[in-house]
Amino acid sequence: MKEGFTVIDRLAIPSEFEAVGQVEILVDKVCNQLGVNEEFYGNVLIAVTEAVNNAIEHGNRFNTAAEVNVAVADKSTEFCFNIKDQGEGFDFVNLPDPTAPENLMKENGRGIFLMKNLADEVEFEDAGSSVNIYFNK
Repeated sequence: MKEGFTVIDRLAIPSEFEAVGQVEILVDKVCNQLGVNEEFYGNVLIAVTEAVNNAIEHGNRFNTAAEVNVAVADKSTEFCFNIKDQGEGFDFVNLPDPTAPENLMKENGRGIFLMKNLADEVEFEDAGSSVNIYFNK
């Protein structure tokens, strides 16, 4: 995460899709606390839950003993959600383009594309096992 942010909330969930509801509650709480415009709330919710789903499925491979950690940080001009899994990471630089004709019918492969298009900035750390999703205020 970039410098200048203060962590304002944290959550750890098991690697199961049923736990994503807890993340949705956290997003609601943070967006209300920070006064996020309702127009942008959906972008925050979708980007963050997509990152959590990826952490559960691809990072921790549904290992319920492995946690997904979510931290929320704030500063005057933007806020950030950090989602970290306990997996090995992945090659986030060489991702296939989900809008390419050969990928349009694939069931997977759009999550990071969505995150990048809904957030103001997406940054990967720790070989891809940690993602920071930034939103301007």
